[in-house]
Amino acid sequence: MNKFLSFLENHFMPFAAKLAGQRHLGALKDGIILTMPLIIIGSFFLILGFIPIPGYADFMAGLFGDQWLAKLLYPTGATFDMMGLIAAFGIAYRLAERYNLDALTAGAISLCAFLLATPFQVMFTPEGAAEAVAVGGAIPTALMGSKGLFVAMVIAMFSTEVYNWVVKKNIVIKMPDSVPPAVLKSFVALIPGFFVITIVWLVRLILENTSFESIHNVIGVLLGGPLSVLGGSLIGSIIAYMLIMLLWSAGLHGTNIVGGVMSPIWLSNTDANRIAFQAGEELPNIFTSQFFEVFVNIGGTGATFGLMILMLFWARSKQMKELGKLSAGPGTFMINEPIIFGTPIVMNPLLIVPFFLTPIVLIIVTYFAMSTGLVAKPAGIAIPWTTPPLIGGYLATGGKISGAVMQAVNIAIAFAVYMPFFKMWDKMKVREENGSTTEQQAS
Repeated sequence: MNKFLSFLENHFMPFAAKLAGQRHLGALKDGIILTMPLIIIGSFFLILGFIPIPGYADFMAGLFGDQWLAKLLYPTGATFDMMGLIAAFGIAYRLAERYNLDALTAGAISLCAFLLATPFQVMFTPEGAAEAVAVGGAIPTALMGSKGLFVAMVIAMFSTEVYNWVVKKNIVIKMPDSVPPAVLKSFVALIPGFFVITIVWLVRLILENTSFESIHNVIGVLLGGPLSVLGGSLIGSIIAYMLIMLLWSAGLHGTNIVGGVMSPIWLSNTDANRIAFQAGEELPNIFTSQFFEVFVNIGGTGATFGLMILMLFWARSKQMKELGKLSAGPGTFMINEPIIFGTPIVMNPLLIVPFFLTPIVLIIVTYFAMSTGLVAKPAGIAIPWTTPPLIGGYLATGGKISGAVMQAVNIAIAFAVYMPFFKMWDKMKVREENGSTTEQQAS
């Protein structure tokens, strides 16, 4: 274990610190976070539309008419179906901030480039017709949402990199100092924006004459497909979480670092489940954002809710008892920095083992429970990650009691995994406290 800690300190931590400061990963994470409040708002209306009470649908139809559900879900569509559009702006904005560029202009250029890369065409089947026809001049909402998320990521980073390169090369229109700042910024962005729009336009024209037809199809094949397989599989999810826990063990925010890559995949899976849930179809994905936030990170990263219970009710050392009391409130709302850094778990050769092992066990157990149908899959409802246990499981599965039961089982598993390691750590703390008391009495 000492060799492992030495490896973390001397080799892994410097590399991980550089990775944590990587501007593109940070921009991806921060830009996608911009979509989360809106998605949670949309999920609120989704919950209202599918409250699991017998006779609820008939009651609402009697009050508001047969179209009540479609009208209630307008906000859901306006939030979920704009996910890619918002990410295109947000990622470019955050990346431009890291380059000390005008972030608002960078976001606007990225937004236009994203729309330019998207064919304004939807398929429509007229009444009585056997085949669908392509209708031009219509923005496809499917490509504005989760299906366009990977394109939004690539376009946002590409457009901002071009913007940064042009500005650094000083290929900009210079204006007198007397010109108002807003006008000055718009003229500075003129040439970079022209470069970005022209390049994306030319790429679109070329691809329209190939079998790919659009940038969306190219990125979907080259990037979206492989990453979706990785993020949607048991092995891929375990590997991703092993990296997250390894980073946290070194004192770095592993969820943010790895989440920059994995969040778009899990968010796309969330939206696919949301669409199927609204249509009353079988949910296609197990691994969504809510799978990890609700069923794995119970009490925070490392599933420390079980450890918090041990501290509250089984600790013998004063330090662990006090830490249990201090961490109970935040831990109930999935905030566990007091435990991670107060116990500490970081760089602690004893507690790193259950901290690393517990989430992997929970991923495997929850996956098989959901894949066999014992527990309902996440319904695509993006509840706040701070939602307390049991309530979170119930809401995330669309009002299924099995979701709450699964969380309770996972808390018990986490409790059992942490127990032997915590008992050893608690005994060490008791000896330290007794030793210091003895020294004080002797002096």
